[in-house]
Amino acid sequence: MWKEGTIGIPKKEGSYTVVHYWAKVYKKKSRYGIDGGKISKATLKINGEVVYNYDRGLDVPPQNEAAEKALAILLYEFN
Repeated sequence: MWKEGTIGIPKKEGSYTVVHYWAKVYKKKSRYGIDGGKISKATLKINGEVVYNYDRGLDVPPQNEAAEKALAILLYEFN
């Protein structure tokens, strides 16, 4: 099942970095999932730019701290 949404990552000055995500999440864990988990495909974008992509394997590693934090939130939520 596909999940889509946004995650706001707080900045030090008080605003947020908006990370838009798409993730294909299965009911069971898979060897194709991120860290052997339930997410087999995931894309994160900031201002239209891909900052992370996983499609049954890592294509684009996290490009910045906001991408790392958003990915951690997705893994916690769906894995």
